[in-house]
Amino acid sequence: MNEFEKEEEDRQTRTPMTRSEFAQLGDGEVAYIKRLDSDAAERLFPALSDAPKNIDLFALLGADGTPLALTDSRNAAIANAIENDLVPVSVH
Repeated sequence: MNEFEKEEEDRQTRTPMTRSEFAQLGDGEVAYIKRLDSDAAERLFPALSDAPKNIDLFALLGADGTPLALTDSRNAAIANAIENDLVPVSVH
C-alpha cells in the first residue's frame, strides 16, 4: 500500500467529530474577536443594558462562543486575549 492509499484509508475510517468535540476545539487556547453593534452586544451580554448606540463594540469570545469580554476597542480586546494566554483571532 502506497502513502496515498494509506492516507485515503485513514481518512475513510476516521470518526467524525461530535458537536461537543468540535465546540471544544481550541478551548482555552483561542479567543475570537467579533465586531458588534449595540443591539448584538446586548443579546450576547444579557447583563448589559442601554449599550451606547452608533459605536462599534468588540466582543472577545471563547473558542466555543462563550462571551468573555466586551470593549469599545479592538486593541483592548486583543490585549485582553493575550493577557489571558489566548491567541486572538478575528471573526468577520
